[in-house]
Amino acid sequence: MCRPAGWLRQPDDNVSFCQCASAHDDLKRYLNPSTPVEGVTGAAGIQIFRQAVLDATIMKITVLSRRALPSWMDIPENDKTEVIVLTDFLDYPSDLPARLAGHDACIWALGKSSMGLSDGEYTRITYDYTMHFVNSLQEAGTKDKTGEPFRFIFVSGEGADPSGKSNLKFARIKGMTEKALFDLPPSSNIKASVMRPAYFFPSINHPSDRENIRSPTARAMDRLMTPIMKTILPSMYTPIEDLGLFAVEAGKGRWSDEKLFPNSKMRELIKALRTPENQQ
Repeated sequence: MCRPAGWLRQPDDNVSFCQCASAHDDLKRYLNPSTPVEGVTGAAGIQIFRQAVLDATIMKITVLSRRALPSWMDIPENDKTEVIVLTDFLDYPSDLPARLAGHDACIWALGKSSMGLSDGEYTRITYDYTMHFVNSLQEAGTKDKTGEPFRFIFVSGEGADPSGKSNLKFARIKGMTEKALFDLPPSSNIKASVMRPAYFFPSINHPSDRENIRSPTARAMDRLMTPIMKTILPSMYTPIEDLGLFAVEAGKGRWSDEKLFPNSKMRELIKALRTPENQQ
């Protein structure tokens, strides 16, 4: 079912979705009504997690992580988060896919810089982990569900190239993953959408994010690049708060008639979402 751009799920509705997001770690998060989340300790993942916790319409969050969540994470206290520790994102416990397939959506932001990684290593993290998750959900029952399809929100990046012609490892392998998601057959009952944020950095409102996610050199670069991006290259900048809000709203089904969201489109839709009439 398509919803208008101004659609907002009311608190008494039931939603469930999952999130996966990290530039520095391998984590998966689930939000409910129901949602899974991946990569919760990265800049994108932690902001998506934070936004999901603050969203009163999300009743359950499941985090899939390689380890317990670190104590420095500045996340509001809540009783709707469950953390599941996994040792291998290509080998789930037998009962896990069915549990996750019962959710409404997944936000997948798991990732890592391609720098220093071989093609095989970057493919495993970017493509193999993603498609193993999607295929596991199909086998566990999403294809047998009735009603709205399972929403899968993939956090990619500006420059991704689904044609496979790019010489850049990041662009080629992110693009390959996007294409595989868009090629899922209707029988999978999974509707994939792709976000392509541009340059972003941890929230200035949460100092512990920057201190623990960024190295001193990266923090200095953030301070240098942020004003340049904001004023000279705004199309190549994504405010982290906007990224978190967009991912959660997409996971809840907003903008469900679209499947590809370049940074410029994301910022346009978030701007419209923040207008007074949509805040009522």
